[in-house]
Amino acid sequence: MAEQDISKQQAKLETSVSDVLTQARDLGADQAEASASAGAGLSVTVRKQETETLEYHRDQGLAVTVYIGGRKGSASTSDMGSASLTETVAKACSLARYGAEDQAAGLADADLMAKEFPDLQLYYPWSLGADQAIDLARDCEAAALDQDKRINNSEGATVSSHEGCRVYGNSHGFLAGYPDSQHSLSCAVLAAEGSDMQRDYEFTVARDPGELAGAAFVGKEAARRTVSRLGARKLDTRVTPVIYPARLARGLIGHAIGALRGGSLYRRSSFLLDCLEQEVFASHVTLREDPFLPKALGSASFDDEGVATKARNLVEEGVLRGYVLASYYARKLGLKTTGNAGGVHNLIVSDTGVSYADLVEQMGTGFIVTELMGQGVNAVTGDYSRGASGFWVENGVIAYPVHEVTIAGNLLDIYKGIVAIATDLDCRGGIRSGSLLVDQVTLAGS
Repeated sequence: MAEQDISKQQAKLETSVSDVLTQARDLGADQAEASASAGAGLSVTVRKQETETLEYHRDQGLAVTVYIGGRKGSASTSDMGSASLTETVAKACSLARYGAEDQAAGLADADLMAKEFPDLQLYYPWSLGADQAIDLARDCEAAALDQDKRINNSEGATVSSHEGCRVYGNSHGFLAGYPDSQHSLSCAVLAAEGSDMQRDYEFTVARDPGELAGAAFVGKEAARRTVSRLGARKLDTRVTPVIYPARLARGLIGHAIGALRGGSLYRRSSFLLDCLEQEVFASHVTLREDPFLPKALGSASFDDEGVATKARNLVEEGVLRGYVLASYYARKLGLKTTGNAGGVHNLIVSDTGVSYADLVEQMGTGFIVTELMGQGVNAVTGDYSRGASGFWVENGVIAYPVHEVTIAGNLLDIYKGIVAIATDLDCRGGIRSGSLLVDQVTLAGS
């Protein structure tokens, strides 16, 4: 989508949101908010060098929420015509009149609305045609299939590109929006040796297509990861140090973010309940939220309620300094929103200045987890139990691949047991972390 076209699209969305808010006020709404988005994208999957799927999609929609006497009503539509928008607002107002009164309902406070909108460089169009996308996916898969004769099958390589814009406005007079883009390339293959069969994958994602890893690199890395798992063994049960590589470390940190959300805290279903200003991580761990990183996937100058985002330390030297709140549950808890309606914005895990190789050497003997399976995390108690595969390390050197084990412990113990964090930052998500070395985790095996 050309830059001129995206500007026109954003202007249309702003007009639609403004009109909807005016109609809501005319229908008796005390407060109202609306969000609209429009986008287009291309997705191609090639398997065994044949085009398996080719999809072009274009989507748009608007959602409106109104508040009447402490009652809330919401409605949405994908039809941006004036008649449909009018009907959508009327439906939201009708629903609000039948809803239950809730004193915590309503817009975020007016004085918290964002007033500055720096250019965060979130929009990079990619003039990628279907033929080019197919060729790119084929090159990626071919690099994987040619890497090793033990690669005998493929789940395919996928190229995806999406560009669009979004707008949010409310009856405080806030109205703002921005264009954004996200592009990716991934590949997954299978390898066999005797009766042993393994699968793994690699991917790259960025807002700027020029920052994507090359197709050959992604394919070769997918193949390398897959072949390295052949010959996996089982282990007996033991207590051992464990390394979470950067691509898995962000998921481990993500459990803490879920426990710090307003809904979990209000329902008292969080293992981090009443932990504010207490040490919940090892003393060298800092979790910093930075919404203003150029080109980052989690960057935004305002959240889903128009509240200005801000840089802050969520965890500082192991001590919990704040929660992850939107306005509704913030009011329920007697607190203020932290500007996190929609989630965290680029949560960065501090490192301890060591490389990944240093981390493995420091561990000496232990387990590197490369895949986690199952959903065995108790958000109330923090009990953690997930199926895993990876590599057993002896004297700082990988000895052999491992499968069919379970990593078990409690998240609070795991977080406090982080002894080192590598500098190999993985930026492919809203949480950015290097590899983590955790001391003394139970590895349940045969």
